[in-house]
Amino acid sequence: MAEFNDELVNWKPEMMLEVTLAEPDDFLKIRETLTRIGVASKKDNKLYQSCHILHKQGRYFITHFKELFLLDGKPSNLTENDLKRRNTIVKLMDDWGLLETVSPIGEVAALNQIKIISHKDKSDWELCPKYNIGIK
Repeated sequence: MAEFNDELVNWKPEMMLEVTLAEPDDFLKIRETLTRIGVASKKDNKLYQSCHILHKQGRYFITHFKELFLLDGKPSNLTENDLKRRNTIVKLMDDWGLLETVSPIGEVAALNQIKIISHKDKSDWELCPKYNIGIK
């Protein structure tokens, strides 16, 4: 069982988690699924999306939103625990057959640190991305 670690990570782009898709159409399915996985607000039905799928030069990566800030050269407080949550999400999506990992996954976080909203319950939640790919 992974412990909670809020130590900041000295992040490098090589730390991004590369994945492959079974079908090119899976990109949209994965992107939509990731909107329903994240950290839930305790007081209202808000879900803060943890990870995004990034397509760069024919390769796919599942990245924590704080990794995207770092890629953009913006300040970010990426922690060990953020990466463990990302790893857990990637492992779940691999288990569900949505993708396969290219890089080893590494340490994972406890499932109770992640909220997964089913597609049918999506309308009961406000889905809040912390990063928008392609929007300056």
